[in-house]
Amino acid sequence: MITDPLRTRVFRHIFLVLGCLLVIFPIYMTFVASTLSLQQIFQRPMPLVPGSEFLNNYYQAFFVGGRGLGGARAIGAMVMVQNSLIMAVGITVSKIIISLLSSFGIVFFRFPGRTIAFWLVLFTLMLPVEVRIVPTYQLVSSMGLLNSYTGLILPLAVSATATFLFRQYFMTIPDELVEAAKVDGAGPMRFFWSILVPMSRTPVATLVVIQFVYGWNQYLWPLIATTERRFWTLMIGLSRMLATADHQADWHIVMAITIIAMVPTIIIVLTMQKQFVKGLTESEK
Repeated sequence: MITDPLRTRVFRHIFLVLGCLLVIFPIYMTFVASTLSLQQIFQRPMPLVPGSEFLNNYYQAFFVGGRGLGGARAIGAMVMVQNSLIMAVGITVSKIIISLLSSFGIVFFRFPGRTIAFWLVLFTLMLPVEVRIVPTYQLVSSMGLLNSYTGLILPLAVSATATFLFRQYFMTIPDELVEAAKVDGAGPMRFFWSILVPMSRTPVATLVVIQFVYGWNQYLWPLIATTERRFWTLMIGLSRMLATADHQADWHIVMAITIIAMVPTIIIVLTMQKQFVKGLTESEK
């Protein structure tokens, strides 16, 4: 077995540690700022250790919110977390279900125009939300879905990327398995729910992580589709608290809400880390 020289391994580990510190330090300073008063944040230099305002700041962040434009109080993070969670989960579940079904139809059913249908789906990758934002808004508005959870989720409920990934995975399923299911009397949907979906747990887990983070971090569409404060997501709420114009932003509250916004995505990534890596690197299906 070939091993690297000791100097190479030491240098590699030092480089990795420095890289981790470079990534973690801004997050640590954000947490420190979330435990200080506004006056302490503007001290030079700012304290490098957590302060004594942790409970007070996070209570205000959850239930009161920071000041926005004109000095008016924004809504608390509790409501925004709920809205962001509903939107992220709704987008994730709908994208996975629709992509599973569409990929199943494209791979396992023979019909005229099957290949054309697949390429039309891939063609939508060149039309992201930002490009089709005006017609999408007009459609959602005409359906009366503005300021609603349905309006937040529905325009983002389909993923060409997920359809492509599932299609590629389904193409590795041996024909013998399909024939065995037919011999056992399993219909198409029985084969789909009882065999295909359980076999697809790894790519599903990978897409859960990707799509949840995508939905959680959405900014442009919620900004356009919502005008009522009770439908603000965390990204919208944070931007409103920073648009202060004539007064100082409540940076200690903003930093606390920023830390709160990180927690769900960190939990999802850490919980599904093994499945996520396996789904990206697994070569044998």
